[in-house]
Amino acid sequence: MGRRGKKKGRPVSGWVVLDKPVGMGSTEAVSKIKWLFQAEKAGHAGTLDPLASGMLPIALGEATKTVPYVQDGAKVYRFTVAWGDERSTDDLEGPVTKSSDLRPGEAQVRALLAKYTGVIMQTPPQFSAIKIAGERAYDLAREGETVDIPAREIEIGRLDVIEHNADHTVFEIECGKGTYVRSLARDMGRDLGCFGHISELRRVEVEPFTPEDFVTIAELEAARFGMKDKPEPAGDAEPMELPVDFDAIDALLVDTSAALDCLPQIAISDDAATKIRLGNPVIIRGRDAPVEAEEACATARGKLVAIGAIEQGMFKPKRVFAG
Repeated sequence: MGRRGKKKGRPVSGWVVLDKPVGMGSTEAVSKIKWLFQAEKAGHAGTLDPLASGMLPIALGEATKTVPYVQDGAKVYRFTVAWGDERSTDDLEGPVTKSSDLRPGEAQVRALLAKYTGVIMQTPPQFSAIKIAGERAYDLAREGETVDIPAREIEIGRLDVIEHNADHTVFEIECGKGTYVRSLARDMGRDLGCFGHISELRRVEVEPFTPEDFVTIAELEAARFGMKDKPEPAGDAEPMELPVDFDAIDALLVDTSAALDCLPQIAISDDAATKIRLGNPVIIRGRDAPVEAEEACATARGKLVAIGAIEQGMFKPKRVFAG
């Protein structure tokens, strides 16, 4: 008698725009969400440190195909820099490495903003996921090695002072992919001669999502299990041993297509959708239809069909989504 294979979960698709709590790692959050939805597949669009809170977009099912578009989107953080100490991790987790009795005035802090706005060069933290000779920088740093991490070009759209007092400053930043807010605190502290580190960090937006899309673990658990005592996942538990009514929790998903608002949207017929899902190109019709586009999003009856290129008025699918 053949071995019975484990059930793979549900083919549910969409985005969970999680308000991640402090203390939870990004991988842990993905595992929790995957279990709550009993999803076949899940992944996140941009790591958020355990000491940080806020927006962690998690893709389920077909939405995992759109993760790169969210990763490339602009992000908004609100963060607090505590002045006087520099730490090995550039946040509260590491020990103090440098100290100063100096404290900056608000005018001094504001005078720095222009230096850190626009396209700038930034050196990532020693404790970061950057790979050095095939190894993560944070693994080398934990072993006591000082790693030479090359500076990288990043883009900061805006940097504002929200609040200031003698010991700390609260900022809000809109930035592009690859920006380390911890490095920003470190570098500003050095420029001011007083040192600094992140004492609080919250990601409030990841384009195209907004705070209105936020959902918490508690809200997801309440939707999934109602007023019942929520069970905890067991290592070998069969997914469908749990209650099977997922309507309430599925209603909290953001549609997969939301991640593709940055692309031209092409409405196609049902016949064209069938051809595209088979991997075939189709002619794009309509007075306003683009003739050329490196990437575009094709939909039928408002449902996502494919991402592809438009060449000489013809849509050529690159990534197809299940109907």
